[in-house]
Amino acid sequence: MVESIIYLGITFVITAILGKYIIPMLKKLKVGQSERLDGPRSHLRKQGTPTMGGIIMIIALIIIVGISGFVNLEKAKIIIPIALATIGFGLVGFIDDYKKVVLKNTDGLNPKLKMLGLLVVATIYTVFLQNYGNLNNEIFIPIIKQYISLPVFIYIPFIILVMLATTNAINLTDGVDGLCGSVVAIISTAFSIICLKLGCPEVSIFSAIIAGTCLGFLIYNFHKAKVFMGDTGSLLLGGALSSVAIYVKMPLLLLVMAIVSVIETLSVILQVWSGKYRGKRIFKMTPLHHHFELSGWRENKIVVVWSVITLVASVLGILMI
Repeated sequence: MVESIIYLGITFVITAILGKYIIPMLKKLKVGQSERLDGPRSHLRKQGTPTMGGIIMIIALIIIVGISGFVNLEKAKIIIPIALATIGFGLVGFIDDYKKVVLKNTDGLNPKLKMLGLLVVATIYTVFLQNYGNLNNEIFIPIIKQYISLPVFIYIPFIILVMLATTNAINLTDGVDGLCGSVVAIISTAFSIICLKLGCPEVSIFSAIIAGTCLGFLIYNFHKAKVFMGDTGSLLLGGALSSVAIYVKMPLLLLVMAIVSVIETLSVILQVWSGKYRGKRIFKMTPLHHHFELSGWRENKIVVVWSVITLVASVLGILMI
């Protein structure tokens, strides 16, 4: 536990220091956020705020994983594959952000190519775990507190689906200053505790590293944000959560702990369905946090409420082990 806390603290400091130098660089490069004209009016003033801040997270992650390898190579051998998968998802987001803010292509990466990129990373990670991770196709069922083994032809598609769904769900959660970072910091901290209970100290360290990265980034991302993480950051964080959950055989537990992101995703699905088949909206705007914004909630209130819900769900997750 102490080791995980130390890594969390070191990562927090590294991320905070990197932010101090990288954010001015992003400003000079004029990689500013482009806000939706049909979005909340309050977001229009965010136009031009530096984005692609997920670069800070990627660099911090590379540095701290390098430090872990120097300190204990055996533990790093477990951390590195999870970190590589996480960075892989972040790089897909980076390409999307780069096209949007540097090449001024407002559509960004083609959705099909974006999903293909995520699919490739998820598949490589799944195949790696199948061959070297000793997973035995097992997943933990929280309610009955038992492991079940799935046939390989069900397990592999299921795991890939979990990774794709998680990255997209966390991506949808990133829409209010400090929201995504706060939610993921709480879930990552909970997973760090869970991994210790399961006897996986290395994965606990990685989860603590992700929590430290989020906390360090939040210094600059809380309202009013000085930088946005962009898809670079949100896809990286989604990849981190899913990679950890799968490694410790807890993808269903992630569904409980990330309930906020699940609800955000369902709100989008329901909105699209209602518009197509009923010809009217259910919500004022989706993802769901925008509905509450348009209902008069301040961004800070949304962050606090979503974080409290996540905290309760994460505690429940810990108790389900």
